[in-house]
Amino acid sequence: MTIIRTPEPAEATGAWAEGYAGDLRELGYVPSHTRVMAVNPQAQRAFEDLTRAIAQSIGLRLYELVTLAAAGALRSQACRLAHGRKSRTVFDDAQLERIALDYHAAGLSELEVTAMELAERISRDSTALTEQDTRRLRDLGLTDRQIVDVVLAAAARNYFSRALHALAVPPDVPPDLPDSLREALLTGM
Repeated sequence: MTIIRTPEPAEATGAWAEGYAGDLRELGYVPSHTRVMAVNPQAQRAFEDLTRAIAQSIGLRLYELVTLAAAGALRSQACRLAHGRKSRTVFDDAQLERIALDYHAAGLSELEVTAMELAERISRDSTALTEQDTRRLRDLGLTDRQIVDVVLAAAARNYFSRALHALAVPPDVPPDLPDSLREALLTGM
């Protein structure tokens, strides 16, 4: 359990109330990560602006795949569950379960698999990467901007997931997430 003191939704005021209200509208509850990050609303807004800027060039589908891969490599249950839920807007549950269990055998494109592999490598040991790792994305058709944004998507997930780990933020299980999908997202963690 996190040591950060945060108000309950009914007690929230100011920036806390704004953040809580958005999650209550969208999710029906206020996740633990929202409560903790509401302590610094400017940083949370900056992070959200960053992720929107990244997703613009690579699209939501590739952004979510890279995010899921990075979160898995980091063993971030909170981010796997949250982005598993978000990914339901671009994947049906059956394909998302296949992606969570083994994205190599989930019917994804070569580009998508390569981007997910890169996200895992960034998350495990970014110093081991070489020019060839990112050149492969260019060979598969990404522009320089898109290559930067794939790398930034993985790096941004590292930033957020590692912050949640360091602050001992407990993972939330979205109530609308089917049990089989939840289990697939958490397999191996």
